Amino acid sequence: MSCDKAWAIVSLSISVWLLSACQSGTPQRALTELQGATMGTSYTVKMVELPAELKPERVQAEIDAILEKINRQMSTYQDDSELSQFNRSRETRWIDASEELVEVLKQAQHISVLTSGAFDVTVGPLVNLWGFGPSPGIDLVPSEQEIREAMNRVGHAGLQVRSSPPAIRKDRPDLYVDLSALAKGYAVDAVAGHLQMLGIDDYMVEIGGEIQAKGRNARDTFWRIAIEKPSSGSRSLHTVVKLNDVGVATSGDYRNYFEKEGRRYSHTIDPKSGRPVTHKLASATVVHPSTMYADAMATALMALGPEAGYRFAEQHKLAVLFIIKSEDGFYDKATAAFGQYLVSKRE
Repeated sequence: MSCDKAWAIVSLSISVWLLSACQSGTPQRALTELQGATMGTSYTVKMVELPAELKPERVQAEIDAILEKINRQMSTYQDDSELSQFNRSRETRWIDASEELVEVLKQAQHISVLTSGAFDVTVGPLVNLWGFGPSPGIDLVPSEQEIREAMNRVGHAGLQVRSSPPAIRKDRPDLYVDLSALAKGYAVDAVAGHLQMLGIDDYMVEIGGEIQAKGRNARDTFWRIAIEKPSSGSRSLHTVVKLNDVGVATSGDYRNYFEKEGRRYSHTIDPKSGRPVTHKLASATVVHPSTMYADAMATALMALGPEAGYRFAEQHKLAVLFIIKSEDGFYDKATAAFGQYLVSKRE
């Protein structure tokens, strides 16, 4: 698992800049597009036939307020955020927490148990040690002793979460929690929920590559999203998916890495070994009603690798596209549940 720089998963395999290439025909309905910055990355919101009583400026201000609140709760880059204060605290007693933070941490712990620790929001010390955390990395391979010491601080079982009253606690004072691997997905879901509350039924919300889409686009078809070819040297379309009332997230290892003595070190850290993964899985794209769940699960599958990840995804009936490296380039391996989202050449 990785906690990615500036909140943004650098290996953005779902590319909004490619969306226009996935559309054909003349727009039939009015489209309103909003853009902004958040979580060290950017967001795009597209809404079709915005109700007349809603001004784009109002909608954007409300979106910005939602995202700012999430940052104040969950960012490890804001020193005064709720999560940063929890990380700095050396208390092991219960600490009052916002309902939103507790909700995200409960989901994180659920996925940690489900994946037998392949997903772990306490992996931050290892991510930081390998140079992929908030502080700029210096591209050095840690010593065995440094890895062991960092691993002693890692373990999702050391984090306790309580819903009523909402509170969190750590079993050891130096436990460190980083939500980079699912907070963007949570933010996408939060914005989408707000648009729904405003009476907007056709929209696409994207934050740093994580997406939730509902209804139909301006061309009156399901939203089409491009999945990028996992190549570090260039950016090109790999395949296209169609979405309606679901979220999609991708994690990959091909943009955030460093090389040392001819060996590549990925930003995806295996919590069990304390080291970057070495398997051939280039990216995992997950489609799920919850973008937060898809976000976290894509990260977990990257840690599991192509074989174990595929078995896990099929066992749990997840819609996942695995793009795997081979000597000849890349090949796809999709679960049975993923096929319904692929766009055929005839569409």
